[in-house]
Amino acid sequence: MSQDRTTVEELAPEELAGVPEHLEDADHESAVAVKPWGPLRFARMTGSSLAARDAAPWITDFLNAAYYRRPVDEREVDDLRLAFAVLTTFWYRKEPQRRLRIADLPAFHRGFGKHRFATDRSERGVLSREEVVEGASHLLGDWFPAAYADDARRGWGVVFPTAEERATYDPARRMALARLGQLSPESAPPERQTWHTYPAVEMPSAEAVVAALTRPETWPDYASEIGRFTPLRPGGLLGQTFEIEVAAGTETGRPIFTRGYVTITDLVTPDDPAALTAWFAALEEGLQRYGHDEPRAVPEGGTPLVGFDLTTHQGHFMGNGHNRLLLYTHEGKAWVRAAGTWDPMPWHIDRAYRVAGKDAQHAFWGQGDVARLSLPHQLALRLAA
Repeated sequence: MSQDRTTVEELAPEELAGVPEHLEDADHESAVAVKPWGPLRFARMTGSSLAARDAAPWITDFLNAAYYRRPVDEREVDDLRLAFAVLTTFWYRKEPQRRLRIADLPAFHRGFGKHRFATDRSERGVLSREEVVEGASHLLGDWFPAAYADDARRGWGVVFPTAEERATYDPARRMALARLGQLSPESAPPERQTWHTYPAVEMPSAEAVVAALTRPETWPDYASEIGRFTPLRPGGLLGQTFEIEVAAGTETGRPIFTRGYVTITDLVTPDDPAALTAWFAALEEGLQRYGHDEPRAVPEGGTPLVGFDLTTHQGHFMGNGHNRLLLYTHEGKAWVRAAGTWDPMPWHIDRAYRVAGKDAQHAFWGQGDVARLSLPHQLALRLAA
């Protein structure tokens, strides 16, 4: 990473300005006042920014058929990434800045229905990978299978017919659909905050991690069964905003989807050794003083390489806080781990978190060592391949 440490306060306001909250479709809903921190805003963050409420049932059904309804031991995470790519590409090739709606269901039924509801199969309603690819070819074009397999024609979760078209993609099309509130870092006294470090995950090499993470448009390629990051701004890491789509209850085959937004507000690299040392020292001090039996972020003898903050926006499913992603080497190996700091959760977020979110959040960042659930594990597997 070639960028020195910088914070978002140094960026121009227009670079971080959120799109004003708007209606899904002005002719279908009337405006209501929504408190930026309240339960109504939290409830409105269900699903994806690409889907209107009336599309949620058929989109969930498609994802279930392509992945979640399969037995756990028969799941391959890239099949889920493929299904999401079909949906995202279909949205992109529709009218700009229009969410998917119930009116889009017939097109999907024409592409995938004959396989899902065939009478000569033992598991009706489930799609194999080959059937998803075939249906996508009918839905989007014969170019789709080869383009999905080509890194040069895939980015931001979208598949493009040509590399030239990929180069013209504007992430602002999706940003315009996002419900992006103000940044909401933690503000409670440090002793009341939650400080938590997730297990470190070994990577093939530090260089491979840097090359991957500094291209935010590739982050959907590392999505896990329970979460994915989609960048909403052009450019690199600093100041980048991500839509995080997460799913709870995936073990049962009946996932519940929600989303949140984070922006990278601080980035430290070896280009600024003093800033790098200070960032990691502050993290270690906080974990020691305010964490409950938390391990060091970087083991004794380890070498910090890169760190950055992912700060929440209002309405995030974890409330106010920020997560950190850090890269270090130790005993000749490269490691990535996450460490989060959070305010006490409001009642409506705490209830949802305890019922469905806590286990998914921990698994997503590598706790439990279940590779299909963890983004760091999926990153490591992708880089190794």
